[in-house]
Amino acid sequence: MGVIIVTDRSGVTHELEAIEGWRVMEILRDYKVGIEGTCGGACSCATCHVIVDEAWVPKLHPARDEETEMLDQIPVLHDTSRLACQIIWDDSLDGLKLTIAQD
Repeated sequence: MGVIIVTDRSGVTHELEAIEGWRVMEILRDYKVGIEGTCGGACSCATCHVIVDEAWVPKLHPARDEETEMLDQIPVLHDTSRLACQIIWDDSLDGLKLTIAQD
């Protein structure tokens, strides 16, 4: 198993064990670090908005149109904003660093 290093909305950093094949949103939600994941991964709510550390952006698959459209509805967007429900965990992401976006 690998780890995700996530900074929550309070600025506290957590090191979470990740599970192969799970959506990053599911991992963050199950660890209760501030992600709702209301739509369950359907890319229709943006409650799993995260800011990916710049060094990790090239290692992720590009956002698809539906994710980009959902991100465009967020009032405060960052250059490295992504929806955690659209990132599927695999071993190549071991050590992934991200920050949970403010509400």
